[in-house]
Amino acid sequence: MISIKEQTKPPRTGRAAVLVAIGILCSRLFGLIRLRVFNHYFGLTAPADAFTAGFRIPNFLSNLFGEGALSASFIPVYAALVARGERKQADRVAGAVMALLALAVSVLVLIGVLATPFLIDLIAPGFQGTTRELTIRIVRILFPGMGLMVMSAWCLGVLNSHHKFFISYAAPVAWNIVMIATLVVFGRRGTALPELAIVLAWGSVAGSAVMFMVQLPAVWSVAPDIRLVFDTTSDHVRTVVRNFGPVLVSRGVVQLSSYIDQIIATWLPVGAPAAMGSAQIVQLLPVSLFGISVSAAELPAMSGAVGVDPAGFDALRRRLESGLRQIAFFVVPSAVAFAALGDVIAAALFQTGRFQHADTLVVWGILAGAAVGLLATTLGRLYSSTYYALRDTRTPLNYALIRVALTTVLGYVCAMRLPGWIGIDGIWGTAGLTASAGVAGWVEMLMLRRTLNARIGRTGLPASFVVKLWASALTGAAAAWLIKLALPALHPIVSGLLILGPYGVVYFAVTFALRVPEGLTVMRRIPGVGSRNF
Repeated sequence: MISIKEQTKPPRTGRAAVLVAIGILCSRLFGLIRLRVFNHYFGLTAPADAFTAGFRIPNFLSNLFGEGALSASFIPVYAALVARGERKQADRVAGAVMALLALAVSVLVLIGVLATPFLIDLIAPGFQGTTRELTIRIVRILFPGMGLMVMSAWCLGVLNSHHKFFISYAAPVAWNIVMIATLVVFGRRGTALPELAIVLAWGSVAGSAVMFMVQLPAVWSVAPDIRLVFDTTSDHVRTVVRNFGPVLVSRGVVQLSSYIDQIIATWLPVGAPAAMGSAQIVQLLPVSLFGISVSAAELPAMSGAVGVDPAGFDALRRRLESGLRQIAFFVVPSAVAFAALGDVIAAALFQTGRFQHADTLVVWGILAGAAVGLLATTLGRLYSSTYYALRDTRTPLNYALIRVALTTVLGYVCAMRLPGWIGIDGIWGTAGLTASAGVAGWVEMLMLRRTLNARIGRTGLPASFVVKLWASALTGAAAAWLIKLALPALHPIVSGLLILGPYGVVYFAVTFALRVPEGLTVMRRIPGVGSRNF
């Protein structure tokens, strides 16, 4: 028998967030390596556009059904059962959800393969001729891999609820390794780019299978009573299914805003979709490391706290505010780096082979646009997780609908019209896409915060804290620019280390000098510094 004290004891989400961040960092680093190898062989070419656009369709569905809707509907129910010590009941719910999910995903994959030409007309209407045909072939291959990714997200939900965070977020490393190996083996043979894109799609499916299988042993170890069974009579399973719909639409709307950007990009000059794909990998790094890691660690903890004490808003508010500070401390310097040093970042990561300096500048423009809403996007994820912990899936949906409407209108104007109005190359409309999405992200986040504050009490970041963070980041950027101007022509990776390294050092040093608590914590963890009194 588990005591009440054990049930209600809050988990250490600081450590959990670190484990999530480490797992995500590993997967993102391998993702960056994969993209660097991809750009080396493809550059910003039509086959690169086809693969990038095609890859986003099943990836959208896997994120939507998996880490999006499944996590937000399944984890609050499952984690609450685990927190109350009802392990066998929790595992029965997990098994029923897996069975229902497997059936739904199988049907979705079949429909997706058959309906691919129609999906391409919706997602990439600007593609014509051989580019369109290649995209159709790629998407049809990728759909089964999407199903495996969704099942991997089920594993993530189980493991996160048991506070086993690392393996589920590090599992994509295996997927990236398979894709990197595919690129290197077939790329070095001189395979024609269209055929290389097809082979890479098959490599992605194989990597998805490996990613799913490496998580299964950990799932069985923490939840040995899981059995596949179609149980739709359980109230808990019904709650998951009932919440799944609104969350699916809500997450879908959020995902849709980025797909609207992709749709518009297919009407821009050749290379625009591929450039946006490269920039998105970089843009998602701080979102994943700091936004998703904190949100993922907090969702099971907040759900467990609400499950044990539904009226306990004090603990919920403390967790939320702590998470907001953690996110902002790392995302603010990321946003400043994207805007001020995006060329250094893009060159260090991607400038090789067919990917030239002109391509680097385009990616910088996209990153600078993304900097507009980077903080809002990451803070908004944590606010949405708080609503899901409260079993409120409709409020995030309503605000997500407003966001996608703003993204559509502003994206069209900034990407399709603005370049012509000011007389610049149309490919720079990609920067307008990310900047307009950032504005819409701020509107969504502020609405989420206002409504939640009315429900659980005042939350948010202190103005003095935010000012200190931006001042520290801008000081670091100024120092980095002085180094950048003084350096001779060097290899992009070497220049990146010599410029971005001091940027980070200055940022942490200034936050330390300004007595920002998170900066003091970072300094204490540095060997030789942590033993001193601050």
